[in-house]
Amino acid sequence: MAQSSSSPLLVESSPDSNLNDLLAARVARGPGAPLLERLERGTWTPVSAGRFHDEVTATAKGLLAHGVAAGDRVAIMCRTRWEWSVLDWAVWAAGAVSVPVYETSSAEQVAWILADADVSLAVVETAAHAAVVAEVRDHCPTLREVLTVDEGALATLAADGAPVEDAELERRARCAGLEDPATIIYTSGTTGRPKGVVLTHGNFVRITVNARARLAQVFVDQPRTLLFMPLAHVFARFVNVLVIPADAVIGYTPDPATLMADMATFRPTFLLAVPRVFEKVYNASEQKAAIGGKGSIFQRAAKTAIVYSRALDTPGGPSPWLRLQHKVADVLVLSKIRAALGGRLLWAVSGGAPLGERLGHFFRGVGLVVLEGYGLTETTAPLCVNVPENAKIGTVGPPLPGTQLRIGADGEIEARGIQVFTGYHANPAATAEAMDDGWFRTGDLGSIDEDGYLRITGRKKEIIVTAGGKNVVPSVLEDRLRGHPLVSQVVVVGDQRPFVGALVTLDADGLPGWLAAHGKPPMSVAEAAQDPDVLESLDKAVEYTNKAVSRAESIRKYRVLDRDLTIASGHLTPKLSVRRPEVLKDFAADVDALYAEHRD
Repeated sequence: MAQSSSSPLLVESSPDSNLNDLLAARVARGPGAPLLERLERGTWTPVSAGRFHDEVTATAKGLLAHGVAAGDRVAIMCRTRWEWSVLDWAVWAAGAVSVPVYETSSAEQVAWILADADVSLAVVETAAHAAVVAEVRDHCPTLREVLTVDEGALATLAADGAPVEDAELERRARCAGLEDPATIIYTSGTTGRPKGVVLTHGNFVRITVNARARLAQVFVDQPRTLLFMPLAHVFARFVNVLVIPADAVIGYTPDPATLMADMATFRPTFLLAVPRVFEKVYNASEQKAAIGGKGSIFQRAAKTAIVYSRALDTPGGPSPWLRLQHKVADVLVLSKIRAALGGRLLWAVSGGAPLGERLGHFFRGVGLVVLEGYGLTETTAPLCVNVPENAKIGTVGPPLPGTQLRIGADGEIEARGIQVFTGYHANPAATAEAMDDGWFRTGDLGSIDEDGYLRITGRKKEIIVTAGGKNVVPSVLEDRLRGHPLVSQVVVVGDQRPFVGALVTLDADGLPGWLAAHGKPPMSVAEAAQDPDVLESLDKAVEYTNKAVSRAESIRKYRVLDRDLTIASGHLTPKLSVRRPEVLKDFAADVDALYAEHRD
């Protein structure tokens, strides 16, 4: 195995440029061409690049009129909707720095972010969000004003900014260079208080133009993408900037519950998502087929898709007989899945956690190539991603242009490059701890193959050491078991314990379909947790999961919790990562119960 990998820069950026130049160039290339689409009364309405730029300009002038100075911090607390994008670009046009806040944040979290970032103006989505800010206003000494999107914030800013001269806004737009801060994103963090990650104009400009060049095949034939992840998350912010140099059209949908319906009407050509979305699509398709009495047909078609995809990686490719089987499977099942995804979706980039080889091959067999990637808030999202011409399922691909990766002595992935952050806001100690002579310590474990492709093997801080001294990487087990249609979340336990166990929660959305498909009456999650057939299915899922590891690393016992882990309960981060310390603390009795009958 290699110990390092790098990719040369493909596109140079002028040091005196900034994010505003990306938008200006997009408008210059085609002011009348669509840049985004808004969902209005069930219909997607195009908005041209020129009109979007006009809205950004009007909003930016409003920010100046409301006293936002160059370098000021402006907070945005809002779900994923087009107004978020207008505000973000307007903040940059005003020479200011945007500070995203998750709309699910608690009052304590909001107070910390607004105070730590010295936010002067906040734009929130709803009256409820405004009430949260009002509750902590006394703890935010620099906060002067709060505006609410649902109460006409953008219209207010546009009206108040009308007297501002174009020349003044143009001067402001040139205030920042590539090395100046563009945003401070607070890591949701699985432990401790969030740290403010300072990302520069250069981080965003350089990585987006180089990612666009490296993944050029994805951005052809009128590219379109539907964004549904929270824009407070770095992955969504990266996508929101990437579509500008990629000449792609973007749509926004704030409610994951309507994602499939919105996909069908928006018809994206590429998508960026976390593995849980792909798991949901697979499980929903499987259950729909089972309820319709076509479960066995779906199973055969899914197996054919996976075998066909695996054969694509072998010399000579799929045999004529396998190609024929695949065509039949496509007519019966696979084409219907493509139609449900809008009918035009060819590419997807998956990040946040390992997708799993089974799902990767399944979707490629369907006709959707899932390019797994990897990155962190501190790296402006992507460090590496699989490339269309040579995707290796099971890896997260080679480094993006301008990026270097290496594996430390303890197996930790370290990175440096055009997208790596400058440091944590007002926290030099944390910055020093995260860096090693210019290399960022990711906290993740991995390996690099002979082609320079990275494979993630676990989290450095989450390794479990059993009482017998066995090192266990929880993510290997958790990711595999979470693929079962009944399972929502999995937390593997066993640190300083005699064997590995797991806490499992049931998926309330997937449960009704599974019950119907198996001829069982409706029941609550709590009832299902005690049902013999449900437990038998989970037993088989655990048995399958354990095939990925040695016996010493396998799950010996598991316990089904009576409720799910959620953001609201404090057990998940906004990007749906498990807050392991919180789970272990709140469910300590359940963990103890796993080992109660064990005798050394």
